[in-house]
Order: sequence, then C-alpha cells, then structure tokens
Amino acid sequence: MRHARRRIVRRGAQCAAVGGLLCGGLMVTHAMASEPSDTSRATGSSAQAAADTGAALVSRLGTSRTAGSWIASDGRPVVAVTDQAAAAEVTEAGARAKVVGHSMRDLKSATATLSSAPRVAGTAWAMDYTKNEVVVRADSTVSASDWSRMTELADDIGGFVRMQRTEGTFTTRLNGAQPLFSTAGRCSAGFNVTNGQSEFILTAGHCGPAGSLWFADNQGNQQVGRTITTAFPGSDFSLVRYDKGQQTTVGSNVVAIGGGNGVRITGAADPTVGQRVFRSGSTSGLRDGKVTALNATVNYPEGTVTGLIETTVCAEPGDSGGPLFSEGIALGVTSGGNGDCTTGGTTFFQPVTKALTALDVRLAGQPEAPASAGAQASPAPAASPGAASAPPSQGAAVTPGSAAPGAVEPVDTTGSAETLVSRLTDPRNIGPGLLVIAGSLIALVATRYIRTEQDRNAYRREHARSWG
Repeated sequence: MRHARRRIVRRGAQCAAVGGLLCGGLMVTHAMASEPSDTSRATGSSAQAAADTGAALVSRLGTSRTAGSWIASDGRPVVAVTDQAAAAEVTEAGARAKVVGHSMRDLKSATATLSSAPRVAGTAWAMDYTKNEVVVRADSTVSASDWSRMTELADDIGGFVRMQRTEGTFTTRLNGAQPLFSTAGRCSAGFNVTNGQSEFILTAGHCGPAGSLWFADNQGNQQVGRTITTAFPGSDFSLVRYDKGQQTTVGSNVVAIGGGNGVRITGAADPTVGQRVFRSGSTSGLRDGKVTALNATVNYPEGTVTGLIETTVCAEPGDSGGPLFSEGIALGVTSGGNGDCTTGGTTFFQPVTKALTALDVRLAGQPEAPASAGAQASPAPAASPGAASAPPSQGAAVTPGSAAPGAVEPVDTTGSAETLVSRLTDPRNIGPGLLVIAGSLIALVATRYIRTEQDRNAYRREHARSWG
C-alpha cells in the first residue's frame, strides 16, 4: 500500500512538472509574439516614405494638376491628377496615379464658398481626396431649414460636394488623457513642450481660457500649472505652464498608453490621408483608426475651428486634448467629434506642427534647430497612465505592441512595488515563463532523483533480507 501511494505521488509530481513545462513554453511564446516586431517598424518607415513621395509630387505638379495624395491600403502612395501627362510623371516616380475631374483649386474654392456662408453650428466639411469631393456633414442639432439652405448652396457649387447627415452631435471632448482638473472641467495632457527656458503642456484650446488653474487630482490638492495662452475658436490649442516652470516627472518624451507602458515620441509631423494613427485618453484608452481628411472645418456650438485632421479614431468625453501619434511621431491633440467608442464616430485633431509654430515652442527634449520639411526631430511627452487596453478593432481599445504606435516600453508611474508586480504579471514579459520552465525542470530532476534513491534503498533492504 505504501509503495502504491509513493507511485501515485511520484506520477502526480511528474505530471505537474510536465504541465509546468508546457505552460511556461506557452507563456514565453506568447510574450515573444506580443513584442513589437521589426516588421512593424519597417511598416512605419515605408508609410513615412510613401507620404513624403506623395507630398513631393503634389508640390511639384501644383494645385491645378493635382487634388491631393494619400496612402493606399497596400502602403503605396496615390496621387490624384487631372491630366494624363501628370499621371505619367506620378507613375515614373514610383507612385500610383488616379485621374480625377476636379483639381485642388476646385476643392479649395468649394470649401471657401462654404466658409463664407452664414455659420451653422453642428456642421463640418472636409476634402475627401480619395473620392475627389468635398463632404459636408450635419449632426442631429441642425434644423431642416438650415440643412435645406446648405444643400442648395452645395448644388450651386457643383456635383462634387456631397451632403451627409450624421448621428450624434459635434462637440468638443472636454476631459482627457492624463487627467487635468480645473473649475472648467477635466481635460487631457497632450504633449510636453518647451521654449528652452520653461516646460509646458500642449493641450486643447477649448479646455479653458488663459489663467485657468490645473490640478492632477479632482480635490485640487496637486496643482500642475496655469494656462498662459489659448487659441479657440479658430484653432484649438493651449499652453499650460508647469507650476515651477519645469516638468519634474521622468519620461517627458514618452506618451503613456496604459498598463504601465508608453510610446517614445521622436518627433512631430503632419499626417497623410490613409495613414494609420493612434490616440491615447483616460476615458477610452489607446485607440486606432485612419486619417480620412486634412484641413477639415468644424462648426462647434462654441465657434468654428479650421485646419483640423479628420479621422475614424473614436473618442469620448474625457479624451479631449489627448495625443494623436503614429510610429513615435506626434501628430495632433484631440479637439472633438461625434459618436463614441461603442458605435464609432468621427474625431478631429488640432495638428501639432501648427500649434508648435504658433506658440514658438518645440517638443520637450528636442534640439533647438528645427528639422527640415516641417517635421520636428525629437522626443515629446505624456498621456495617461491607467488607460485600459484590449485587442485592436474598429472602435476598440488597442493592445500596446499589437500594432505600430511606436516603440513600446515600460513606464514607471506608480512606484517600484507596483511596477514589479505589473512586470511579473505582464503577458509580454518572458521572465515568468522562463521561471516556470526552470522550476518544472528542477521538479522533474528532483522526482527522478527521489525515485532512484527509493529504488536503491528498496534493493538494499531486499538484499539484506536474502543474506540475513
């Protein structure tokens, strides 16, 4: 009976050890699969190259022969052209040409006519390069009479102006990524910037007027800084000066994306239509989508904002002012939109490059001399530590490292004890898996050794009896 129990114990220990080996192997495999791959980084480089190629061709051919450029789903640059000679030049340069009926001059003339008409709150318009048209949207607050009047105006402009009703309302997204609290509400830290002497937070202009005090907690105990300048409406950006003139937290060039992770920002640039982009916010976490238009105009209830980036990235109250980025490049700060992250919607962003130029600041950690072609070549900063993450999809949260927001790295925002726990439980960490494998191997060796010793002792006892 005793031997039977020993065999059962030994077999149970061996099964547990083998199970541990399998479990540890799965943990290591999953962690390695979750790491950002070289392929994703290469994709980012090729996307930037495609954007540069398209922009250069549009600049060379001019607004009377082109109507914008974008990145196709296969990653190649596409340029809309108005004649076959221009199409031949585009093809020779390695891009794809699409012959269209209306030039950039026509599209700009249409938007200028819309802007000169009486303002209607709840409307927005932008140029859709891919369809060679201007899309005018109206939310649920626009009356039937205003909609009819705008439709007549669109008909007078031409058939390339498309009218579209949307659900919800176009509102500013007050609240945000790394929470900033004031009497005006809750907003989002976008990027840390500097003028060479002091450091500031770049956020949305609708968050509050100049003089607004901002706190890191809703009790008003941890004062962060004060808004020193704001632009809204017209544009949508503002500058919050840190209380002591300098940002004291570690990692000012890292945008936090939740789960103790962040994305290192290496520069600033303008996005391209068709580009995949990412936004971080304290309400809805890390979200992804595509740029659908540039130079969009939105008529918020508070006023009209122009020159915005239009995207399919969802946002909700609590995300305003948060950072828009891709492949480690700062692109914009969250302005507003319609819909939510359950049903989807349209979200608009203030371009970072325009705000940096207007405010005469640069991203924190960046050299004083600006880079060429309007891009700023260096780090920028912070968003929200606690944003949730989940698998990527339309309107769903994105798992850091599952796509290409940039170089994902740990961010220590909660202290060493919590950081250790988060690292040990992080599915992207191969350490726990290796520990399980090592422990299982030790268990297997130990059970084998114990069994051998028990068999040797049993043989000795039997031998001793036979000679006794």
